[in-house]
Amino acid sequence: MELLSISTPHCRIERDGHVLTVTMNRPEARNALSSDMLIGLASAWAYASQEPGIRVAILTGAEGTFCAGADLKAMGQPSADPDVQARAAQIPNFHWKGLLREDLPTKPIICAVEGHAVAGGTELLVGTDLRVVAESATLGLFEAKRALFPMGGSAVRLPRQIPYCHAMDLLLTGRAVTAAEALSMGLVNRVVPDGQALAAARELAEDVAASGPLAVQAILRTYRDTLGMAEVEALKVSDELGWPVIGSEDAKEGTRAFREKRSANYQGH
Repeated sequence: MELLSISTPHCRIERDGHVLTVTMNRPEARNALSSDMLIGLASAWAYASQEPGIRVAILTGAEGTFCAGADLKAMGQPSADPDVQARAAQIPNFHWKGLLREDLPTKPIICAVEGHAVAGGTELLVGTDLRVVAESATLGLFEAKRALFPMGGSAVRLPRQIPYCHAMDLLLTGRAVTAAEALSMGLVNRVVPDGQALAAARELAEDVAASGPLAVQAILRTYRDTLGMAEVEALKVSDELGWPVIGSEDAKEGTRAFREKRSANYQGH
């Protein structure tokens, strides 16, 4: 994999073909969020959107932990790296962008969770599109237990993603949740043996990357752009985004590949 120059000391950003892997890299603090990390995350999501060759991203944590939430002290301090400090000034609201609350990337994100993904860690998970979790992982939104509020957006997003009663259970009690329970709630897609989350996420990423990139991006945008709309209005948006995909060169290639019984070679056109 190629290590990209947009990486920061607390966020490693690597590219392998169509797949971008973003690793929260502060293991001495259980990958708790810092300004340095959030600037890296914001940079990664912008790169994923802007780079045509990227079709999917993976978000994970270094050394067996996903993310233990916000380190309020570290989030309030500038990066020790002058180059990263300069980038912070160029990225408005980098905290919200890094946390997937603002300017979501146009490509899907898969999270690969080992160990703890709590508070801000679970908020990041809720901002992703596909979720692979190791069987001994711990999830939870602890904010209410500490008289805090989940500012990453989970109070809005979670009840839209899983049944209301499950969402309120997580949000109001602030209790820890096992991987098995998260799967039963519909909060995650897959539970895998410990140590296998990233490998399983990479397999899933290859499946996504093999799909037509225009179709994948249009499906994501349709969901996001139609939230809160009545069905009749939402279908209009769906048609506006879907018909150009149907008429694309990739769609023709997909049909040819099916007919010729071979893998499709999509170009994003």
